[in-house]
Amino acid sequence: MAPDSEVDPTGVDQLIDAAGRFVMPGMIDCHVHITSPGDPDSSTDAQEDDAFLALRAAQMAQLNLEAGFTTVRNMGSRNFIDVALQKAQKAGIVGGCRIITSGPCLTMTGGHGWMGGREVDGCDEARKAARENLKKGVELIKIMATGGVMTPGVEPGSAQLTEEEMRAAVEEAHKAGRKTASHAQGTEGIKNVVRAGIDSIEHGIFLDDEVITMMKERGTALVPTLVAPLHIVEGGLAAGIPAYAVEKATRVQQDHIQSFRQALASGVIIAMGTDAGTPLNRHGENAQELQMYVDNGMTPEQALLATTKVAAQVSDRAHLLGSVEPGKLADLLIIEGNPLEDISLLVAKTPIKTVILEGKVVFTR
Repeated sequence: MAPDSEVDPTGVDQLIDAAGRFVMPGMIDCHVHITSPGDPDSSTDAQEDDAFLALRAAQMAQLNLEAGFTTVRNMGSRNFIDVALQKAQKAGIVGGCRIITSGPCLTMTGGHGWMGGREVDGCDEARKAARENLKKGVELIKIMATGGVMTPGVEPGSAQLTEEEMRAAVEEAHKAGRKTASHAQGTEGIKNVVRAGIDSIEHGIFLDDEVITMMKERGTALVPTLVAPLHIVEGGLAAGIPAYAVEKATRVQQDHIQSFRQALASGVIIAMGTDAGTPLNRHGENAQELQMYVDNGMTPEQALLATTKVAAQVSDRAHLLGSVEPGKLADLLIIEGNPLEDISLLVAKTPIKTVILEGKVVFTR
């Protein structure tokens, strides 16, 4: 805030002159992979040990913070690396953005993300896996409802875990007061997991009128991650991205964009998420997702709300984050220029002059 002769300095640690600049809440990315840097072939992560991935995750958390993303939801880490990183942050050992943890995702045997996830078959195994994740301290249960682009040998449109299996996991999360999210790309799998009670659909590539109506009736949010296939298609084989990923991303990209437009026009709750960590989808470049929202029908104001107030609600942190008001954590950005007029200011990053996390200046340009 601008210095003012009427401001009582008693108890004030620091006065920041933000005159002529735009002040907004810290941004929230509802879908990242904190241990992955966005290398062209992310399958190499499986060859790294947990200690290396944890150190790299700390670096990724810092990159997110410097780009103005003060909070991220991590969507899957093997062996609870994200939980360990969060513990190290709370102990003051490392810095970076705030992390909402999920631990390993729940997937069927051989299903999408099986390499770093927890394979479950049947309702009892799904329920036990959710309980064990919660025991480890995760804040979110992630479930794989369909195939996906980045796992070889599975189809993005195919349903995987059954509605009953997913309902068992969702019930355990909700009993513990935790949110749930589902990787869900194909139409039937999306319907299955919406009926199972999921809180947010991640990706939502093949939406139709019926599933959009279901989501609106239940208040199910969409986290689109439009930049994920874009980077794969634009980078292609020349960038070293595996052929199976390029082929699938190319095949689904236009359906993905059309589903986003349809959901937006229908009034589905949309929260910002990038899938950062997938090929060429770099931590710290998250705001490209916001640019895609504006390019495909959102106003800049809607895009900012998607990454602040709405994202806080979807992340179950509306009482702490997402708006500038008394009683909330002071996660703030001070920006040169007005992103309500030009969302590309956030993409460029350099206009973000100051990042404040819980009332402390943690980064300046």
